Amino acid sequence: MKRARPHGRQKKAGLPPGSLVHVGEVKTEPRLDLLCYDEQQLTRHGQLSALDQPGLPSQQWLNVYGLQDTQLLTQIGERYGLHPLVLEDILNTEQRPKLDLYPNCLFLVVHRHGYDSEGELQTEQVSFVLGRGWLLTFQEQPSGQFSGVRERLLSAQPQQRKGGVDYLMYSLVDAVVDQHFALIEKLGDRIEALEDELMGKGSHSGLLAAIYQLKRQASCLRRSLWPLRECLNGLTRDDGDYFLAETQLYLRDVYDHAIHALESLESLRDQMAGILDIHVTVSSHALNQDMRVLTVITTIFMPLTLLSSIYGMNFDYMPELHWRWGYYVLLGGMALVAVGMGLFFWRRRWL
Repeated sequence: MKRARPHGRQKKAGLPPGSLVHVGEVKTEPRLDLLCYDEQQLTRHGQLSALDQPGLPSQQWLNVYGLQDTQLLTQIGERYGLHPLVLEDILNTEQRPKLDLYPNCLFLVVHRHGYDSEGELQTEQVSFVLGRGWLLTFQEQPSGQFSGVRERLLSAQPQQRKGGVDYLMYSLVDAVVDQHFALIEKLGDRIEALEDELMGKGSHSGLLAAIYQLKRQASCLRRSLWPLRECLNGLTRDDGDYFLAETQLYLRDVYDHAIHALESLESLRDQMAGILDIHVTVSSHALNQDMRVLTVITTIFMPLTLLSSIYGMNFDYMPELHWRWGYYVLLGGMALVAVGMGLFFWRRRWL
């Protein structure tokens, strides 16, 4: 799993709290997607200045792609009255999932994950800022994660339109949590493939590296899911009274989904630990088999070496030393000893 580690934190060293410095990788050019809607109508804009138009629907969803433009973030913060610490956390794309309550808004940071073309797990931070009648979301790049929710809004689905921005935030958070199930399922498939490869008779080269790669990916998902569960628990309590009672029921369902995903992930981690133990056992067994074969070969050659060394001594008077057939008798005896010991080891199933 690869993730760029830029030096933005070094730029923030010594700066006062609330200083706007982008920390993370620049993945796309900044772009806005503004949806204003109610039960009857919906308008879509790509500029922040569209909010100055009269007669806009009451509910606002502003989605921002690309976080490196601090000037744009400052304009958004001024328009919605965001605390400087909120903007600072949005720009720091290496935050852990967190939930903060401010006087005029609720701030939530989550992580979404996905596999790239090389099978590496990539991480992206998504920030939510929920206010009275408006919702702001900040993504590092377009991912299609919220396309289903956006399509339901554009298609005038009654439940999505009349639910308000609190229901909209629930829908988006639910999409992020459900995405973990797909990743955990893929992780499980790869673990099962490793198990089949391990129990097969083929070569196990590279298997250990594959196991540790999956362990790192599982650890990354766990670091995301564990604090996310606590954040969702805080949303269900709704200390700031930002969610309707009906929406809180849905939030509790998302909280249950997060617990389920975490339990499934823990099960996969145990399974990977078992695979690693099996791999060590299989490798040790294969090494023992090889060492046993080498030991048998060495044992067979020990008496042959003894016989050849005896008749290699430089004494003038030795029995059979000048016998015409002594050389052939000695070789024949050595062959009989080797064959006899080989049969003995074969019957003991040491070969």
